[in-house]
Amino acid sequence: METYRLQAHPACPPQSITGVRASVVSFDQDWLTLRWRVDGSGNLMLPPFAGKTRRDELWSTTCFELFLRTEGEETYTEFNFSPSDAWAAYDFTARRQRMRPRALSRPPVCTMRPGRTFALFDVAVPASALPAIPAALGLTAVLEETGGNKSFWAMDHGAADSGKRPDFHDPSCLAARLAATGAS
Repeated sequence: METYRLQAHPACPPQSITGVRASVVSFDQDWLTLRWRVDGSGNLMLPPFAGKTRRDELWSTTCFELFLRTEGEETYTEFNFSPSDAWAAYDFTARRQRMRPRALSRPPVCTMRPGRTFALFDVAVPASALPAIPAALGLTAVLEETGGNKSFWAMDHGAADSGKRPDFHDPSCLAARLAATGAS
């Protein structure tokens, strides 16, 4: 299991959240399983249950995201996962260019475990839904707390760090690598 410590964007600091870690729990021929741990989650806002449905703009409240860019390619895929059980997937031809919905043969499986001191969010993504692997990997989170405060967490904010707004589409946010199944 590979675990990454996410960083809050300095322009959007959290209120009570003290840290976020994201992990690639497992990856095999059927599923990519991911986990986010949110420390200091007592004021974390969770959207109401929506069921396993595709929905746009999940990032407007608490959601967890996966970005994958096949090695050697400019195209990339974005997945959004909500504690409400809703999800979204998009393909881009280049940074924020020509976004289109990505077809999935089956929906991801999302599981939220809220708590006063920490919360866990797990998602299993069908391997058939992923772009070609190996790929650059970015794990991010938008976390809304009581009162509407939103913090934006990524492995690295890179050039977006010096800007006034977070941008998970910045290539520096894809700071890890997802190897093919069975690869070391």
